[in-house]
Amino acid sequence: MSEQVQFIAPLLSYFSNYFSLNKVEKDEARKRFKERIVRRRQFILQEGDVCNHFTFIVSGCFKMYAVSEDAKEHILQFSVENEWISDLSSFYSRNPSKLFIEALEPSVILQIKHQDLLDLFIAHHRFDRNFRIIMERAYVQLQERMLENISASAEHRYKQFLKNNPVLVRRLPGTQIASYLGITPEFLSKIRKSIVSKN
Repeated sequence: MSEQVQFIAPLLSYFSNYFSLNKVEKDEARKRFKERIVRRRQFILQEGDVCNHFTFIVSGCFKMYAVSEDAKEHILQFSVENEWISDLSSFYSRNPSKLFIEALEPSVILQIKHQDLLDLFIAHHRFDRNFRIIMERAYVQLQERMLENISASAEHRYKQFLKNNPVLVRRLPGTQIASYLGITPEFLSKIRKSIVSKN
């Protein structure tokens, strides 16, 4: 039981930032969220599978990406400690995913199954409210990224990435960041040199 409490503590702390859970709700979270140890380069979702879990990251780093017909990787999202990662479209539609979710570091995660989450929404409204905030934040981030992609230069997008993700910059290779920004590693190298020269 102590191991489970150790893993669940960051999630309960996360919820306390929005709508804190009472004892009954915390007990439900302990029952329904399952801990999992994930190796580096291990997948928790692959293209063609239905996304069956909503995933909270206790420790580690993940990327969610698609692979185009020419075998190029297109990263949609990075997630680290105290963040969520899931293919929301597949999770709610129950259709096969077009995405991969892969661990970039050895990681510890907490996962809840689709039906368990729906049951929590019905039985305990604080979960419904908390996850509504999670969804709203994910939508806002997606909207902001889409606007940047159509209106901002690659250099501006990289500077915003540096500003918004200082921890990630130190943990990710340039090839991963370039994929996320939609540019080549060589072009990212030029941008970095340009920024250094300007400073």
